[in-house]
Amino acid sequence: MVILATKVYGGQHARARQSLEAILRDQLGELTIEYEVGIRRDGFPSVTLEGEDAIAAHNLLAAEWGELPGHLEDGETYRGILTDWSDEGFTVAVGEPVLIEAGELDLGAGSPEQIATRFGLVRNLPVEIEYGETPTLSAAELDRLYGWQRGPGRVNANSITRGQLRATLNRAGHAEDVQTIERLGLLEQSVILEEGTDPPGIIANIGPYVPGELAAVIP
Repeated sequence: MVILATKVYGGQHARARQSLEAILRDQLGELTIEYEVGIRRDGFPSVTLEGEDAIAAHNLLAAEWGELPGHLEDGETYRGILTDWSDEGFTVAVGEPVLIEAGELDLGAGSPEQIATRFGLVRNLPVEIEYGETPTLSAAELDRLYGWQRGPGRVNANSITRGQLRATLNRAGHAEDVQTIERLGLLEQSVILEEGTDPPGIIANIGPYVPGELAAVIP
């Protein structure tokens, strides 16, 4: 069994499960494998694997989604869920809550809330940490977040599937303003916009139709 480092929440249980099962059919379709998807009480999906390619499937899913560990070891990197931020720092769920202290974020000046706003972070976003006596965001995670600010504008969203978000953008007349929608997690998406498109303007137009949070990344 593998516990995926993504989460189902906000009344999206049925739709999120359908979306996950469709994604897994694509990811595991060429392997000799039988699998069953469940959603734990805490919202993390579990995938039970059987068959001659079970190990390969496990490794593929862990690489694609991240895997919640049974226990945490110093010096190891783990993918978890950004559950919240406060003056103390970022809280990341990695099977257990881990605090990345404000002074260890390495994301520039400002309070954790200001940093979250600047980088377009939304709650339940999958992030990678390096665990230890003083946990930090991993080097790869820092590269990813800084990379968002160097590229075209983005709008990040939570509590919505990729298909739902694409349909919402199309209905709002923004199909031509979107390069692609990057799946960050099962219910967390990043809309990569065409050059010259204003992220706050997109948020103003689609905000009333999106059930969760929207955050802008402005290059």
